[in-house]
Amino acid sequence: MSDLLERGIIFFNSGHYFDAHEAWEDLWRPSGGPLRLFYQGLVQSAVGLYHLNQGNLNGAKAQLGKSLDKLRQYPETFCGINNAKLIADLEGALLELTPRSILISRS
Repeated sequence: MSDLLERGIIFFNSGHYFDAHEAWEDLWRPSGGPLRLFYQGLVQSAVGLYHLNQGNLNGAKAQLGKSLDKLRQYPETFCGINNAKLIADLEGALLELTPRSILISRS
């Protein structure tokens, strides 16, 4: 697992969504192929949760929706991440629009 992916997961799981976004953006920019879209989905999930926790519901809806559109294209487990659980948790956040902590589980 890439150091930037791991660093982003640590930030994300500790509720530091802006920092997770920064780590994953550095991972996403140079990537290509199927990983690029997955990493972009992770970036958008962190941005969406950041907006949600800041009370920006429009930003949260937009970014979580974009994230889910991308992450749903991948298998239940991808890059060592339980993608199915992440999707379910993000869908719950989008539905309720209430600040919450979401943990990325490794598979």
